[in-house]
Amino acid sequence: MMIREATQSDVPAISRVHVDTWRTTYRGIVPDEHLANLSYERRANGWYQILNRAPDDGNFTYIAEDKSGEIVGFANGGVERIGDPIYRGELMAIYIRQSYQGKGIGRGLLQVVAERLGRLGINSMLVWVLVDNPACQFYAALGGKIVHEKELTIGGKPLIEVAYGWVDTGNLRTS
Repeated sequence: MMIREATQSDVPAISRVHVDTWRTTYRGIVPDEHLANLSYERRANGWYQILNRAPDDGNFTYIAEDKSGEIVGFANGGVERIGDPIYRGELMAIYIRQSYQGKGIGRGLLQVVAERLGRLGINSMLVWVLVDNPACQFYAALGGKIVHEKELTIGGKPLIEVAYGWVDTGNLRTS
């Protein structure tokens, strides 16, 4: 498995991974109609905007490729978005194709995000995740603690989102 920084040419594959993993991960959590209406094209437009940002804005994206060069996962991180006084970095997105989950790819992506934040002088991080998402176990196993909770609505359905936080990402960088 190879992990590298994403480029504009990766956007179509990132968008497919993003939509496909939403459909598998959030089935039974998010309304089916919302998942059916997800679009590769709309996701691609968003990812082009994210990757077009200035390199010094503190936002970055890494992709994971299998041996054949297919993008099977990605992670997006950067400076925490709402000014949390304790958790200055944020893992904004991490998605791995279902058939590649449980193989250490998520851990590898999380590690490069924590390393990049560390190079920016940021040694704490949080990630927001739907409370019913099976990935909650992943974050807890890596030492994340629930530090915030909020309600949001997706597809007309109220859902609870929690933030897992790491006050010190040193263990993530060396795992």
